Amino acid sequence: MSDHHINLIGWILFIVSAIGFIIASWGHFWATFGSVFFLIACLVFLIPFFRPR
Repeated sequence: MSDHHINLIGWILFIVSAIGFIIASWGHFWATFGSVFFLIACLVFLIPFFRPR
C-alpha cells in the first residue's frame, strides 16, 4: 500500500471521528462549533488528494 493511500485512509478516519464528535456534542454550542471546525479543517487537508496533478 502506498503512502498516498495510507494518508488518505487516515484522513477519512479523522472525518469519521469528527462526525462522531458532532453527534456526541449536539446541543452544546461550543463543543459542536469546535467539532464542525475540526471537520472543515480535515476536509481542507483533503484538497491536495483530489486535485489534478
